[in-house]
Amino acid sequence: MSRIIRNTLIVAAIESAYGTDANPTGAANAVLVSDMSLTPLDAQNIDRNLIRGTFGASEQLVGSASVKLSYSTELAGSGTAGTAPAWGKLLQACACAEGVLATPARVEYTPVSSGLKSSSQYYYDDGVLHKLLGTMGDFTLSAKVGDRPMLKFDWTGLDGGVTAASDTGTFTPWKKPVAMTRANVIDITLGGSYAAGAITGGTVYPSTGLEMKAGNQVAFTPMLSSETVDITNRESTGSLELDLTAAQEVALMAAVKANTTQSLAITIGLTTGNKILFFAPAVQLLSPKKAEKNGKRLIGFDLRFMPVNGNDEWRIVSL
Repeated sequence: MSRIIRNTLIVAAIESAYGTDANPTGAANAVLVSDMSLTPLDAQNIDRNLIRGTFGASEQLVGSASVKLSYSTELAGSGTAGTAPAWGKLLQACACAEGVLATPARVEYTPVSSGLKSSSQYYYDDGVLHKLLGTMGDFTLSAKVGDRPMLKFDWTGLDGGVTAASDTGTFTPWKKPVAMTRANVIDITLGGSYAAGAITGGTVYPSTGLEMKAGNQVAFTPMLSSETVDITNRESTGSLELDLTAAQEVALMAAVKANTTQSLAITIGLTTGNKILFFAPAVQLLSPKKAEKNGKRLIGFDLRFMPVNGNDEWRIVSL
């Protein structure tokens, strides 16, 4: 009988020690995903390149191998301010710290450069279980008009084996996101300040939304006595398109030419328990380009997210 792609389940949990199986279960650790894909053996094969007196290929030796996994999750709150959202554990395995704060109750995710956490992720492919251990990744935040706000993850893990197994998932912690519409967001704000879960000041610009790529450099390193997946650097980038007046376009073009940085924020959802705030304190606008939407002139920019004091180039806040 054929196996069905819809009968896929992904579960993930943070490891207590690198590469030690956290034994995630569908009941406690299911991940509600879209657009998943798996490379079950990304091997660095070794060519024997034998000479036999005739044309023809030589078999390859299967070398060191990692496993690649990607999927998207919806970006929504936990339903309760101060309670970590379901996707929080995934950000922790992407070189982020999770901070549970009060007044107001909120959970903040900020980048880190040390003390990195890894995850165990299981991919149940309708009866076949692929295990990824010591898994670390990169992610993209996508919040575009007319779509769902999403987190798109790309993972690299150690090969934990393949077996015949199944599980079922409980998805109660995963909440419904808001649609990216005018009624549900506070649009791109440049020049504002962040404190205690709120943005003050700045100018709000009509936009088509934001895309931000964390830019983690994830590498699989095989050695003769060990294999690891490591995050060794981070360069966060992004893009947006703004609906600008003539004066605003001239001013932002001047900022581009002067290498000026400024803060950037967007708020997704306006209800406590399902409100996500993204804030970056020092963003450089680059590569301006003319764009259009339904005959309207838009101006697009590439973005680079700069740290101010270190490990603070952006934050994702669940309120």
